[in-house]
Amino acid sequence: MDLAALEARVTRIEDLESIKQLKARYCEVCDNDHNPDEIVTIFAADGIWEGYGIGTAKGHQEIRELFQGFQAAMSFTQHMVMNPIIDIDGNTATARWYFFGPFTMKKGGRKGDKDDAGKAVWQAARYHENYTKIDGEWKIQHLKIARPTMYADYAIGWAK
Repeated sequence: MDLAALEARVTRIEDLESIKQLKARYCEVCDNDHNPDEIVTIFAADGIWEGYGIGTAKGHQEIRELFQGFQAAMSFTQHMVMNPIIDIDGNTATARWYFFGPFTMKKGGRKGDKDDAGKAVWQAARYHENYTKIDGEWKIQHLKIARPTMYADYAIGWAK
């Protein structure tokens, strides 16, 4: 194997790992009270967050505002992602991830539901994402949460 081929393979492995770490950071931000200032650091400036039944936020300001709304609505989340399929093409990439996690809601946290305090649900869905490499660092360009494949209540009382 020549040096150029080896370098290309190493770059691909590094890019794959960087994208996995980016997704892990996304989950960590979500589970750290949906920190609105931190979430924008992992999105491209013109990035898009899109969620089935939630809507679309474009750019850092709208994404920040969306995550402020999540802070008001949810008291607990645990984002677990798995089974990534990542395709890299130079400085862009796409990925699909499975998602599974529990959530508890704050009182009045969801539109149209006045007595949410402690309401707890499990959700399963798929993430479809596009990434861009900016100044050597991967950022989320477009995150889309597909229609949940499962959304079910669970016992109340254990979560904060």
